[in-house]
Amino acid sequence: MTTSEQAVASSTAPSVVPEQALDRDCTTLSRHVLQQTVKTRNAPSLLSPEAQDISAIMNRIALAGKLIARRLSRAGLMAGVLGFTGEVNVQGESVKKMDVYANDVFISVFKQSGLVCRLASEEMDKPYYIPENCPIGRYTLLYDPIDGSSNVDINLNVGSIFSIRQQEGEDLDGEAADLLQDGHKQIAAGYILYGPSTVLVYSVGDGVHSFILDPSLGEFILAEEHIKIPEHGPVYSVNEGNFWQWEESLRDYTRYVHRHEGYTARYSGALVGDIHRILLQGGVFLYPGMLNKPEGKLRLLYESAPLAFLIEQAGGKASTGMNRLLDVVPDKLHYRTPLIIGSPKDVQLVESFIQDHAKRNQ
Repeated sequence: MTTSEQAVASSTAPSVVPEQALDRDCTTLSRHVLQQTVKTRNAPSLLSPEAQDISAIMNRIALAGKLIARRLSRAGLMAGVLGFTGEVNVQGESVKKMDVYANDVFISVFKQSGLVCRLASEEMDKPYYIPENCPIGRYTLLYDPIDGSSNVDINLNVGSIFSIRQQEGEDLDGEAADLLQDGHKQIAAGYILYGPSTVLVYSVGDGVHSFILDPSLGEFILAEEHIKIPEHGPVYSVNEGNFWQWEESLRDYTRYVHRHEGYTARYSGALVGDIHRILLQGGVFLYPGMLNKPEGKLRLLYESAPLAFLIEQAGGKASTGMNRLLDVVPDKLHYRTPLIIGSPKDVQLVESFIQDHAKRNQ
């Protein structure tokens, strides 16, 4: 090749960036959680029992996420993964095979861990107790194993939601009454999003941090620290198919966004996916109550409170429409509540419609 031909080839060839130039600081999830826990819980060092425990619990949650992500990636190629089991759960909802698998995964990864005494899931009527762990593992994991499971069969994104609470008292009657407290009692919360990448987002009370699963390493690697939700965003995410089942205040809000520029409707049917979009881009997610079901659909302990904890740590807001969501005290494990969550200005706008309507009807 002549000198001129080499010059032409060099100018037209695509730019190849060495792989090592794309590598980020490989901070792993376990290392990050240790550092965050020491900071937020006033632990004396990285070797303190509490810091070690929270980090180990998060590692187990990450392991569950890896196993679920692997199963989802091969779901269409394996028998017995997709579709319904034919059973109905405690919520009165048809159970997907993936719901059962994911719930079993969380139980399995914690059963021999010595870390948690109880696991409480929206798929189980009562908490699952691990008696041998209880003397030392004074924590409870609350979780929604697969959020948006109706998306699994059509290969759309789904997620897992989790929350960690410290056990209070002995729970001698097996009723887990100490879990019936407000969302401020959460030690940590977060979610795993199964999409083009598997993303884990968490907080232990000092900001919100995201990690991406690197399949080649089998590790969740830090992607972004101290995520801040925008004060206002263009997205409103709500199932408008329920429009005529809402209170008039919610219908008025929806008419408002229809008539004003700058709003974009986005609703996937998977809570984790919609919340992740709003966390990064701003906006509001709504799952309000309905005329025939004013308490709404979402479970406080397994879905709404963990996400409220997370979004508030990112500078956002979470509300029932009338009250701060983290202040709500449930009277049963599967307590439901309306959810309005996202950018503070957008949540406040929705609240203004609800509260003004309530005042006019007093």
